[in-house]
Amino acid sequence: RVNDQPREVAADLALADLVRDLGLADRKGVAIAINDEVAPRSTWPTRTLAASDHILVIQATQGG
Repeated sequence: RVNDQPREVAADLALADLVRDLGLADRKGVAIAINDEVAPRSTWPTRTLAASDHILVIQATQGG
């Protein structure tokens, strides 16, 4: 699940590949939590996803 929406992902998909597929790879201010634990950006290329993982994408926004 990504942001509480069902999403099919390939077995052993790297988190970095999912971020790219979501169109977020080049964006700054993006954080990813997997099963309620923030995944440091440095781990994205090697962190593989499981079918049971719950993924939350957090994007910083500016406001006033």
